[in-house]
Amino acid sequence: MILNSISILNYKNIAEARLEFSPNVNCLIGDNGMGKTNILDAVYYLSFCKSYINQSDSSVMRHGETYMMLQGKYTRRDVQEDISLSLQRGKRKVVRRSGKEYQRLSQHIGLLPLVMISPMDWDLIRGAGEERRRFMDQIISQGDKDYLDALIRYGKAVEQRNSMIKQGFNDPLLYETVEDVMCESAQRVYAARKAWVEQFTPTFMHYYNAVAGDGEQVSLQYESHLNEASMKEVLAACRERDMILGYTSRGVHRDDLELLLGEHSMRRTGSQGQCKTYTIALRMAQYDFLREASPTTPILLLDDIFDKLDAHRVERIVDVVSSDRFGQIFITDTNRTHLDEIMQRIDGDHCMFTVRDGEVVADSK
Repeated sequence: MILNSISILNYKNIAEARLEFSPNVNCLIGDNGMGKTNILDAVYYLSFCKSYINQSDSSVMRHGETYMMLQGKYTRRDVQEDISLSLQRGKRKVVRRSGKEYQRLSQHIGLLPLVMISPMDWDLIRGAGEERRRFMDQIISQGDKDYLDALIRYGKAVEQRNSMIKQGFNDPLLYETVEDVMCESAQRVYAARKAWVEQFTPTFMHYYNAVAGDGEQVSLQYESHLNEASMKEVLAACRERDMILGYTSRGVHRDDLELLLGEHSMRRTGSQGQCKTYTIALRMAQYDFLREASPTTPILLLDDIFDKLDAHRVERIVDVVSSDRFGQIFITDTNRTHLDEIMQRIDGDHCMFTVRDGEVVADSK
């Protein structure tokens, strides 16, 4: 898949921009805070209907504006795809494919596979389990619509059960109705996550060694209450506890992914360079997984990934992304040397852009 061009209106600090891209490598150079990451985030928004960085939709609108719009022109499986996304303050976002509006945003997820590697990936290691669940869910749902539907059903059932607990409902039949939905959906989510971790881990280990060398051992471990019992058994065992706490305390919504360096948690033992290498390897493995699961090659976004890495690891990353395993790539950096080095190793067409105060200028070749 190729993003041929993007039009941006009132997105963060970008008032207006239209960029034509290379099908190979696109580099954005500029100082911090100028808007490089905002360009990548706009590309990300077109794939996932949300920002990679901001949780609130209203926060992506340019200050003082009430309307934002993104338009992307893609080539997907040799077919032209026009995607537009508009957002007006106080109203719901509207996403259109070739002029036709989606009825549900979930229908769009997976159409434009994309992986972004960012300094914010640090949260995968230092953050709570929610970050790692989101990581699993995002990858699996892009290639499995049934998984996404099960995840949505489960989430709604948990909310309904929590509401019943808070209101003091005691009707066993009412709980049974809600919990039947939870159990069915939870089993689907659990099975998919378990299978994914088993398939994903060897690829992740490969990329970590490709960047760090062979001297460090890493692995992933799936933590779930369903490893020991069915969802029905889990709910029965914690029902009294949940009534006291006022919410559903166990289930797949509490799953986690343990990130290990040797036999120890990466968050406790990993150095800054090791942690960054870990997250880069996770995202590269994510790219491989989507490449195999999707009928179209994903886009790869690399946002300021060379900072805080030694020259050896930078060189190895450049070697990895220079391979023909990857399709269209977007890279941001404050250091022109890194970008020039990549261009020397990658054959084919490329585009270079300079970003200053939200304005983007294509460099002459």
